Amino acid sequence: MKRIYTVIFVLITLSLIGIIVIQLSWINNMTQLREEQIKQKVDIATRMVAEEFSNYKGAYSSMNKLGPNAVLDNFSMDFFKPVTVAHRFSVADIEKKVKQAFKNVRLENIPFEFALASFNPRSNMPGQLERTSKNFEKVFEDTVHNYISPHILVTPSGSPAENLSPDESLIVVVPDYRKFVYKSLFWNIATAILFTIIIITAFYLTVRTMLRQKKLGDIKNDFINNMTHEFKTPIATISLAVDALRNEKVMSDRGKMSYFNSIIKEENQRMNRQVETILKASQLEKQEVELVLKPLHVHEIIKDVADNFILQLEDKKGKIDLQLNAQEDLIDADDVHLSNLVNNMIDNAVKYAKDNIPPEIKISTYNDGKNFIFKIEDNGIGMTKETLKKIFERFYRAHTGNIHNVKGFGLGLSYVKTMVQAHNGVIKADSIPGRGSTFIIELPLKKVNG
Repeated sequence: MKRIYTVIFVLITLSLIGIIVIQLSWINNMTQLREEQIKQKVDIATRMVAEEFSNYKGAYSSMNKLGPNAVLDNFSMDFFKPVTVAHRFSVADIEKKVKQAFKNVRLENIPFEFALASFNPRSNMPGQLERTSKNFEKVFEDTVHNYISPHILVTPSGSPAENLSPDESLIVVVPDYRKFVYKSLFWNIATAILFTIIIITAFYLTVRTMLRQKKLGDIKNDFINNMTHEFKTPIATISLAVDALRNEKVMSDRGKMSYFNSIIKEENQRMNRQVETILKASQLEKQEVELVLKPLHVHEIIKDVADNFILQLEDKKGKIDLQLNAQEDLIDADDVHLSNLVNNMIDNAVKYAKDNIPPEIKISTYNDGKNFIFKIEDNGIGMTKETLKKIFERFYRAHTGNIHNVKGFGLGLSYVKTMVQAHNGVIKADSIPGRGSTFIIELPLKKVNG
């Protein structure tokens, strides 16, 4: 079974890693594709504006302004020079046209900077900047994070100054274009991440459930073994007593008959108590137990329960020390369940005593504000930190070498914690292996009206 869980865990882990790798690859490919799409759209928008500007290149100043007999001096020759695009359009006009072009290619919200510059055909590089937006020079220098789309303004073929107009180029820069890419893919990436988180969560819950089921299986087997042992002993004793009763010598002796009958009755009651313990655990799990609360003095209950263990402790040469120092011990509690709670705590201290060492149990009480504090200490075998974390779990029993050397179903401390919480209290435990354990129970005192 353990091997199967390991194989399932490995397969699920590999599947999860594969899904995450595919998701990351998909996001990366989608991002690269969107980057190329945005670059293409920026190039298209830049070309659209450049082609529009190109229609204005190569035009001369009107010669009609000069008379037919005018003498062409240096000043008048300026009228025959083609007017550049930069002279025809202001920065605001250029920005308006670029913005409209971006809108046409559905890049309305993308930021941009631009420039009109003279173009050096020999070096194939922009020359003097003639018209620029505010931050163009700053963003033009960063070619790593920003996308630059240049386009030469070509003089229309057949125009009067086709070969005379100065070379110009339109340069559009999109700063930090990847940020716009990620923004445009936000919902796609967010959805991918969300589903990845869901898959990881499902993986975690699956593994956790598997481990919990394995743990419950171990607990079930442990419980069945304990239950079998607990019932086997009284059944065997009853069987022997019944066989003895069939003996003619016993049948003729009323004293022996009474003795064996009492054994059968005691063992029967013992089994009945064990059945009741299991049924109570089932009721607690279903939350079917209803408390009958009434004012109770805890000191009286502690004394009564402690008296029931005196003979058992004397048989082991042990003792129980009561230091009931609490000034106030009146609480609202269920008489039966509170008695069972105290009984389980003392019984636990007796069960887990050291071999060949008399058990010493100390019970002390005191008040802390509005709480009644019940503290029980023993000199038993103690518990490790790992055991201490699990002692309040249902059916859990601390291992002491032989699983059957301590009788019970592992329901005692689980029942105690449930009852303490049902009375709005708190239970804490501390222990050192080989030196004993300490349990502290805090229960709220009864509220006094007025």
